[in-house]
Amino acid sequence: MERRKFIQQSTVFTASFFIAKDLLAKNDGPIYGHNGMKYRMDNKWGKLDPQNHPVNNCHEMVQDSKGRIIMLTDETKNNILIYDTAGKLLDFWGHDFPGGHGLTLVNENGTEFLFITDIVKHQVYKTTLDGRILMTIDVPVETGVYKDAKEFVPTETIVDTNGDIFIADGYGAQYITHYDRNGKLLNYFGGRGDGDEHFDNAHGIVIDRRQKRPSLLVTDRTRHCFKRFGLDGKLQDIIVLPGACVCRPVIKDQHLYAAVLMSIDMQHPGTGFTTILDKHNKVVSNIGGTEPVYKSGVLQPMSQAEKIFVHPHDVCVDSDDNLYVAQWASGKVYPYKFTRV
Repeated sequence: MERRKFIQQSTVFTASFFIAKDLLAKNDGPIYGHNGMKYRMDNKWGKLDPQNHPVNNCHEMVQDSKGRIIMLTDETKNNILIYDTAGKLLDFWGHDFPGGHGLTLVNENGTEFLFITDIVKHQVYKTTLDGRILMTIDVPVETGVYKDAKEFVPTETIVDTNGDIFIADGYGAQYITHYDRNGKLLNYFGGRGDGDEHFDNAHGIVIDRRQKRPSLLVTDRTRHCFKRFGLDGKLQDIIVLPGACVCRPVIKDQHLYAAVLMSIDMQHPGTGFTTILDKHNKVVSNIGGTEPVYKSGVLQPMSQAEKIFVHPHDVCVDSDDNLYVAQWASGKVYPYKFTRV
């Protein structure tokens, strides 16, 4: 009886030790960021068996109403990987998006859908959360500016509350196309060019509702800025981010988050970080980047400070303000989690 009691106690102690050790490890990662916007990194969070659930480029991530983290990769063995916030794989699907790039979550009267852009197939798809395709948007030849489907390389979408769809052609002719909920073209603006109203790399787009009047924030990545337009396509202002080749803008409450694919310029691979702006569009924190400095109200050039990313491509902000960062061309790494501290 004494031996049995000893074994039971030892088993409990051993189990408690390993549980405590695991919790300590999760709480012992390095901390990054500035000005009260600091995060503890877990670069093992989304790691899976690459034989069963491989990734190529991890492009974008969203969180649905169930709290699940949905990630898009251009690996056709499983284009969509669905995690819980602890990093456990819950589901996976998708074999038809060799150029899966943009991922947007839309809630229509309590039902959620995904919008996926494919830069190889030159199309945009509306799908159910389990992958059933409901609508496909092709090259907008009715604009008169596209002569061939290959000129249309959509990188991102955003959907308004009335169902209107805005598509950013970030790798193609650089137009923003505006459709109604049924896919009928309503307007287009931008296009490649040197003027402020034009783009060189309209990589991402979001509707900004932090002000009284909603507006569109559009990335111009190679020009290190976000450009603000009215929903009618008229330019309003430019948010300049020196040294930051920003990807899509992501808004959660009053903050704006963005992955910075490269710093300095697009000729410096492997120099990415993640940036956070406040409600006044002032940079307050950089994860893996230099501390933001303003001189006479002007933001000074930013760059990578710590080599924790290679090419971060998107940021997902969960309901607890934790971050998940997906990376492009970074050795097929799975997403990292950054827990707010």
